[in-house]
Amino acid sequence: MNALIRPRSGRLLAGVCAGIADRFGWSRTVVRIAWVVLSLFPGPLWIAYVVLWILMPNEGSRR
Repeated sequence: MNALIRPRSGRLLAGVCAGIADRFGWSRTVVRIAWVVLSLFPGPLWIAYVVLWILMPNEGSRR
């Protein structure tokens, strides 16, 4: 499996969904649709997205 990184290409916002999809071999579109659907329900999904945005390194960075 690949490392959990945010790719430089194919991003829509920050690349978190694309990074998760690439890591687990899922379709980027399916992960993005699932995120949108789940974000309609109450919960900490937006906070988790921001935390992953901060913690996930960019592709090619030296973290």
